[in-house]
Amino acid sequence: MSSRLADASARDLRAAREEDWRRLERIVVRAERKSPRALSDEDLMELPVLYRSALSSLSVARETSLDLELITYLEGLCARAYFFVYGVRTSPWRRFARFFAHDWPAAVRGLWRETLVAGGLMIIGILVGYFLVAADPIWYDSLVPGDMAGGRDFNATTESLRKTLYDTHGVSMLTIFATFLFTHNSQVSILAFALGFAFGVPTILLLIIQGGMAGAMLALFAKHGLGVQFAGWIMIHGSTELFAITLAGAAGLSIGWSVVFPGEESRLVSATRSGKAAGTAMAGVIVMLMVAGLLEGLGRQLILNDAMRYGIGVTMLILWFAFFYLPRAERHG
Repeated sequence: MSSRLADASARDLRAAREEDWRRLERIVVRAERKSPRALSDEDLMELPVLYRSALSSLSVARETSLDLELITYLEGLCARAYFFVYGVRTSPWRRFARFFAHDWPAAVRGLWRETLVAGGLMIIGILVGYFLVAADPIWYDSLVPGDMAGGRDFNATTESLRKTLYDTHGVSMLTIFATFLFTHNSQVSILAFALGFAFGVPTILLLIIQGGMAGAMLALFAKHGLGVQFAGWIMIHGSTELFAITLAGAAGLSIGWSVVFPGEESRLVSATRSGKAAGTAMAGVIVMLMVAGLLEGLGRQLILNDAMRYGIGVTMLILWFAFFYLPRAERHG
């Protein structure tokens, strides 16, 4: 008895909706054989409607029908249609362009609160590093690692420090130095992002330490009357580099905040959701660090005029702010 009822339900379902299934199948076959662009405007309008109707039919078939052939057919049809309804097929170049035109700037804008906090922590680190070293030079070695100092310490003379700012000898080694700095700053940025899950505490410390390093070196050069010159020397790449590290820190803080205050979600779910948006911003940070590395290893040594150094540094910062924060038309699809 139940078998006859199920068969009757299957026949009724076929009679009522089979025409829609066939229509959906024809649209899907056309898209598969050619491309979604080959679909007419009418097809594109009907595709999501027919897809949802087929899903509804599949749900009914599973609950009321013993017709395995019908269920298998509807499962396959819905799976094929899904990729054309939700799986936007774009070329790698279009996805690459969309990342720079929309996804990356949107992710950074979504982190504006965390960016302000991270920037504030970086500034605090710079001020603390500067005033500690200005008050007592013994702090310098604690704040600046030897491989980063490269002989620029309180044992150096004013003339030797000046040479590090303006000497163009050894330009062939600048690429190696740029690679080292890119690697170092990439590690700092990745750590600031990845360690955010630990309630954001390691991220906060990394931001302050990175700022403290810059502040300590500024105090060293200022002691020798080269503070303005050093700031210009570091500005040409530092506006990009420090901004990139700030964004990495913001991404880490976003994850840390979601772990501390997950709301109604579990901490794991909250951190995962936050990590997706933060990860998009973090992917772009590597691009910024590559630009900073080029400016560090080439432009900073080849451009010896202080005004030009400041000009390039400020211009880069303005360009980054414009790229991330200027309003732009939203594109969908």
